[in-house]
Amino acid sequence: MSVKGKPYYITTAIAYASGKPHIGNTYEIVLADAIARFKRQQGYDVRFQTGTDEHGQKIENKAKEAGITPKEYVDRTASEIKRIWDLMNTSYDRFIRTTDEDHEKQVQKIFKKLYDQGDIYKGAYEGMYCTPCESFWTKAQLVDGKCPDCGRPVQLAHEEAYFFKMSKYADRLIEHIETHPEFIQPVQRKNEMMNNFLKPGLQDLCVSRTSFKWGIPVDFDPKHVVYVWLDALANYATGVGYDADGNHTEMYKKYWPADLHLIGKDIIRFHTIYWPIFLMAMGEPLPKQIFGHPWLLQEDGKMSKSKGNVLYADDLSKIFGVDAVRYFVLHEMPFETDGVISWDLMVERFNSDLANTLGNLVKRTISMSNQYIGGVIENKGVSEKVDDDLHNTVLGTRDQIVKDMEGLRVADALTHIFNLFKRCNKYIDETEPWILGKDEEKKDRLSTVLYNLADSIVIGTALLSPFLPETAEKILKQLNTALPEFDDLHTAGRFVSGTKVTEDPETLFQRVKNEDIAKEIEKLYPAKKAEKKQEKKAPEAPAFDFDKAQNKENIVFDDFLKNEFRVGEIIEAEAVEKSEKLLKFKVRIGSEERQILSGIKKYYPEPEKLIGKKVMAITNLPPRKMAGFESQGMLLCAEDKEGNLALMTTDDKIGAGAEIS
Repeated sequence: MSVKGKPYYITTAIAYASGKPHIGNTYEIVLADAIARFKRQQGYDVRFQTGTDEHGQKIENKAKEAGITPKEYVDRTASEIKRIWDLMNTSYDRFIRTTDEDHEKQVQKIFKKLYDQGDIYKGAYEGMYCTPCESFWTKAQLVDGKCPDCGRPVQLAHEEAYFFKMSKYADRLIEHIETHPEFIQPVQRKNEMMNNFLKPGLQDLCVSRTSFKWGIPVDFDPKHVVYVWLDALANYATGVGYDADGNHTEMYKKYWPADLHLIGKDIIRFHTIYWPIFLMAMGEPLPKQIFGHPWLLQEDGKMSKSKGNVLYADDLSKIFGVDAVRYFVLHEMPFETDGVISWDLMVERFNSDLANTLGNLVKRTISMSNQYIGGVIENKGVSEKVDDDLHNTVLGTRDQIVKDMEGLRVADALTHIFNLFKRCNKYIDETEPWILGKDEEKKDRLSTVLYNLADSIVIGTALLSPFLPETAEKILKQLNTALPEFDDLHTAGRFVSGTKVTEDPETLFQRVKNEDIAKEIEKLYPAKKAEKKQEKKAPEAPAFDFDKAQNKENIVFDDFLKNEFRVGEIIEAEAVEKSEKLLKFKVRIGSEERQILSGIKKYYPEPEKLIGKKVMAITNLPPRKMAGFESQGMLLCAEDKEGNLALMTTDDKIGAGAEIS
């Protein structure tokens, strides 16, 4: 089915204008941009909106501390946020601010509309209030007496307020979620909303405040300002021309309902419960999909200014470049579980993936073309069997990427693209152009090999362009070719035979060293010298007594054969919160997924790094309960005299489910 000209509306959460966004915040805008660019490449008519949430008590307090007005404060912070979004080369169509006049006017009209139809009523609120989260809580909802969302202290608050009748629409929302399985993604976010909030019953929601003034006034009761969530959430509709009186713009009629709301998992409740219910009350259709992406964490946990572990996109870009930062945040973020960022990991990915796999491939191909055939790459049609496997990999990648992106598995899409480039590098080793170049009789075969490489690189680069747009542009320029049509990327011949490539290929990504990066970090943070990272050592463990191990009782071979050993692939890994020892894994074994617990928490402080590993497991043990969870097998480990322990892994070529014998 053709998608040419089909509208596609994607939004991000609007960033709270209280300060500079860190790299975890920036991940979301880069993710949205990659999706928007990919959709445009497919032929969709894309509308991409982002922006800033600029009202609330927290901003009023910060402005007071700074000795300026709230508007002056948000003007500064919104400008800084927009600067970061622009630096990261994001292609949004509108950067909406909740202080924009058109937005404020419509929020007032929405509030009045909902009040007039009886969905909003005046009352009084007494509860525990978290200023940073702009959220009220009952005492029962607190965790250790603190905000359940951010863990900060709360204060008792009592004030007159308007409330929205959430329960009036709860059953209708439950039915919508149950009949639209794609509405909330990933599935675990849907289950969380249904089981923790909707099914237990919704309380009426406070939608106005009187204890501060920095907000949109309720026009018929000016001592009240519209509370942040009704104000902020409405941006997705007001930004494309929604009108509460029904006089919607042509843009709104074209793009609403939104195809995708892209948000962080920490605000999933507001977007999957409050916003859909508001829309139901407004008489508008619901967004087609809401994706609550995981967090990008520093090695020692969630980024926090108070912890001093915040990384910023502009700092990272000064060292690695914008596209390298885009690649890292997109590639390292799993679909459901949190991703991890560190300087060392960035260096590793930069050198292995960008400099070696991609950059070296492009430079070698162009250099060999200049050296052996004068830079003019022609398809002479001298094919061999090895070419078929290259073509199968390259020409099958487009459809795989479409499947990945339809499932919002952006990291998987990048992995498949780089598998294409890895296959090209392998093809160079298989065909050995430097040997062919020494034999005049094999010149046509050499030209064909170099053509196959150039054609494959062009196809891979076209697929890469939504994710690393500047890099793609550089590659195509060096190959002296244009970006091919997306619909043609599953067929060979995208590189025009007879094209002359550049004579002086650029090094796309210059390899870096950890020690050089450490010096750059010192320049960026002169007041806080970067310390050399100490290798994490596992806590002391009792030395293994090998002599005793050798004296274990012998068993007969038939007893050994009773054990079923199989290869499993770890697809999820997380710590069991209330256990000092246990990690919980989801392991794919053939077509089956099993939950397996293992007491190796102290040896793997960052279990998410184990995702994708092929491990060895005993699969015919009876299930048993561990810390309230059922474990359906055992993972095999090795331990040495010094107490070092490691999971037993196998070659990536071995499929999950293969029997170990």
